[in-house]
Amino acid sequence: MQKLFAALLMAGLASGASAQAGKDNLSTLKQMKVATTDLNIPLVPQEGRNADAIRANLKSVKLPPGFKIELFAVVPDARHMAVAPSTNMLFVGTRKTKVWAVTDRNGDGTADEVKAFAPSLNFKVPNGVCWTKDGFLIVAEHNRVLNFPAAEFFYEGPDVAVIEVVPQGKLVPEEEESYNHGARTCRVSDDGKLYVTLGQPYNVQPKEKVALYEKLGIGGMIRMDPFDGSKREVVAVGVRNSVGMDINPKDKTVWFTDNQTDGMGDEIPPGELNRITKAGGEHFGYPFIHGNNTQIAGTGAAPDLKGMKAPASWTKPQVEFPAHQAQLGMTFYNGGMFPAKYRGGIFVASHGSWNRTKATGALINFVPVKADGTAGASEVFAEGWLDANGIYKGRPVDVAVMKDGSLLISDDYVGAIYRVTHSH
Repeated sequence: MQKLFAALLMAGLASGASAQAGKDNLSTLKQMKVATTDLNIPLVPQEGRNADAIRANLKSVKLPPGFKIELFAVVPDARHMAVAPSTNMLFVGTRKTKVWAVTDRNGDGTADEVKAFAPSLNFKVPNGVCWTKDGFLIVAEHNRVLNFPAAEFFYEGPDVAVIEVVPQGKLVPEEEESYNHGARTCRVSDDGKLYVTLGQPYNVQPKEKVALYEKLGIGGMIRMDPFDGSKREVVAVGVRNSVGMDINPKDKTVWFTDNQTDGMGDEIPPGELNRITKAGGEHFGYPFIHGNNTQIAGTGAAPDLKGMKAPASWTKPQVEFPAHQAQLGMTFYNGGMFPAKYRGGIFVASHGSWNRTKATGALINFVPVKADGTAGASEVFAEGWLDANGIYKGRPVDVAVMKDGSLLISDDYVGAIYRVTHSH
């Protein structure tokens, strides 16, 4: 409780007479003042023709025996999810301008209420959501990071207490902002560090950007203090565009997905699941190599990188996925509902291809983790969102484990969250 009050005080003292007040309510909220007089937040309808159609589509999804998938909530543009630590709710990011608060008030496994979180703020691509270990909600935007004390208890109104961890325009240099690869993801480690992925904004970055991006952590991952953004450091480079990460609760290593280069053909290069095991800017091969040994530099996708070579030491992926399936969100399964083979393993959401002659993906993979902490062979856990005609009936983005051990899957194409359960 003392930390909560200290954070709220810090939020107020840090604000001052910000020039942002005229165009954004952030300054007002940091001072714990009223920004919005209308306390009513519209709810997203959870029943009707749209919900019925989504349920009908789920009949085509194939799962292993004993598993069942159902509609949990209608959530427009649903992307990455953060399951609340103390209540039956979660917060859901988008690539647009909203963060959603999703609540299952009666605990029946279906959301009762979906509404915008902190609607008095102007969010910009608030894709990444995650929790500090003491229940503060982090929202990682395209070029800003915010921290919301006690979000799950004070989300009912439009005005909420907020801490500005990284101001607008300071996560990456403004001149490196782009509409491409701007969806951030985040996690907070047990030692209190905030990890944030930073996709590089090109298909393959030009030669003159390689060193700069490695210095800044663009095309990689950074970590910092989740309250004031201090002690920022680069922990991974040589990554194209990671839109999913999680921390193994057993050995505390950080894992992340990486999306591959477009324009190299239908079957290359592979997608990646990676594991960070070294301190200080570990290199994962990009933009020189994808996967275990797929050359990029000097190919038609990166002609100006000809002659450039990967570092003498770079880290190969734990798993190579089929090309262009676009693996995004991932989570370690720490629940007790699923059979023993899934416990301690990783679920990975595949968004599905766009840069391919015949569409592929739109599925959920499962990757076991061996006793030595490395990955076993990947297998398909759920599929059926891509029909026989190559038409998407859904595009999974993220996976998250509920307290009862069920698995949530977000889908930004349909605008929904699904819930997977298992019964013996």
